[in-house]
Amino acid sequence: MNMITNHMSTAELQKLDAAHHMHPFTDANGLAAKGARIIKSAKGVYLTDSEGHKIIDGMAGLWCVNIGYGRPELGNVAKRQMDELCYYNTFFQTTHVPAIALAAELAKIAPAGMNHTFFAGSGSEANDTNIRLVRRYWQVKGMPEKRVIIARKNGYHGSTMGGGSLGGMSPIHAHGGKIDGIHHIDQPDWWSEGGDMTPEDFGLERARQLETAINEIGVDKVAAFIGEPIQGAGGVIVPPATYWPEIQRICDKYGILLIADEVITGFGRTGNMFGSTTFGIRPHIMTIAKGLSSGYQPIGGSIIHDEVFNVVAEGGELYHGYTYSGHPVAAAVALENLRIIQEEGIVEHVRDVAHPYLAEKWHALADHPMVGETKLVGLMGSIALTPNKATRAKFAAEAGTVGFKVRERCFANNVIMRHVGDRMIIAPPLVITPAEIDVLIERAKKSLDEAYKIVKDEGLFVAK
Repeated sequence: MNMITNHMSTAELQKLDAAHHMHPFTDANGLAAKGARIIKSAKGVYLTDSEGHKIIDGMAGLWCVNIGYGRPELGNVAKRQMDELCYYNTFFQTTHVPAIALAAELAKIAPAGMNHTFFAGSGSEANDTNIRLVRRYWQVKGMPEKRVIIARKNGYHGSTMGGGSLGGMSPIHAHGGKIDGIHHIDQPDWWSEGGDMTPEDFGLERARQLETAINEIGVDKVAAFIGEPIQGAGGVIVPPATYWPEIQRICDKYGILLIADEVITGFGRTGNMFGSTTFGIRPHIMTIAKGLSSGYQPIGGSIIHDEVFNVVAEGGELYHGYTYSGHPVAAAVALENLRIIQEEGIVEHVRDVAHPYLAEKWHALADHPMVGETKLVGLMGSIALTPNKATRAKFAAEAGTVGFKVRERCFANNVIMRHVGDRMIIAPPLVITPAEIDVLIERAKKSLDEAYKIVKDEGLFVAK
């Protein structure tokens, strides 16, 4: 491995990668022709690639490296745990100290009443767990026909068959179908879909689609509603202020379970420990992953309210679990990550320092001729690209054409920003400083300027 890392050229590594490594969410032939970008090291908020470029990471890896790269404490904890107990399972009436300690810590920091965690290896796995949990909950209560889960179009809950089915992304459904018993309602994306409605009225209209769906399907058949507090992979869609209170009212009225997918919004991203706190959501289950370990180890889980746990426990054995549920090394690393987040005041840093500073700079980008809307909650932001700010028009070109051009300029300018269609999104490490925010914004602005010129030169700055 050291020989490959230290002595192969970028071109050689790209060739080897194309020959043997199948990437997620990737056009394999297109990537092989272009060559993957090879990241060799990282520290703080910066990545270094195989050509020596220092890249500011505006996406915290994949929304996950909350405490920044290169914290030796986590590596030290991992080694110590590997030396003591590298692995044991939590099946067969057995447990170990890291899983116990992490579950106890999560109960301390989670909203009141959420005192149990079922561990998984990822957020996708945890959402698969949630499907079984809510259906088992209603079975034990003597209502096995209550098994439909309502979710949202353009929501993202992972890419396993269960998680991908909960998610409302049709390209995922097209590649292999989806499981039964999942129903999707429209997303609360006012910028793209609000028409002439005010954001407040639109938020209520989209939330009330949940009530309509419950009544159409039958409350005797609906088990739960699942949603991300802020849609992440869908483009950092921040719902209108009226949306979540109305969703909560409807779930309470009909007595259905509410699942908050906190995989991205958990552990400080929104300026609170959980996005549910930010939006006043009272979930029965919270899906967690990513920031749980800041990406240093693969781990996820479902934090479960006592109401759900106690019912499921009454039903006897739960036929569900993973080889790596509560893996001792992953659990130990996650526990150390949570210690750092709390002892170093990282959530407070987001709320009091990084967010206010970034908000001023980020919202100023709305003055750019190609930017129609800027959104920022905590350190989770989006920019809507448009050829006409006044009408919120879409580009005449295929959706994502302009966004991709901006993203390509971002890569060229050594800043990681992601595009979702014609939206640009960021979610930098939570430890980012004002000076680093300046670098991020400077490079983002340069990329927007360069892409704007390209779009105009190519005749693409045209409304549909």
